[in-house]
Amino acid sequence: MDIKELNNLSDAQIADLLALMAELDPEIAVSPDMLRAAAADPATHLFAAVESGHIAACATLCISQSPTGRKGAIEDVVVGSAFRGRGLGRMMMEHIIEYARQKHSPIVLHLTSRPAREAANRLYQAVGMHRYDTNVYKLKLHL
Repeated sequence: MDIKELNNLSDAQIADLLALMAELDPEIAVSPDMLRAAAADPATHLFAAVESGHIAACATLCISQSPTGRKGAIEDVVVGSAFRGRGLGRMMMEHIIEYARQKHSPIVLHLTSRPAREAANRLYQAVGMHRYDTNVYKLKLHL
């Protein structure tokens, strides 16, 4: 299984990613244009685990700089249902952590996950992430 960063997306990759995003959260309408914009953004690193020409899993690392230091938000970590139970989630997380260490250190990585995603939360702790109490706020803005 290869993990690679996606910068220019083919139609087949877009189809695979749309299917994964629907598995992650069917209520979020992800479009091909949104995927292309993420892949083209230099501050966004879209990684995919590829098997037999298809994307089996993906995860995104979004880099930002604030006055208190460089931050990395790990987003949209999802393993396709047909590929679960094979360690791909761990492989993706370890890849992103090492990439951030090698290319963006010093950096603090952040990730949020719903409590109901029990297996995912165990994985994040197993790769060294620490859960902390905080309030997470969300505000959707539209024109």
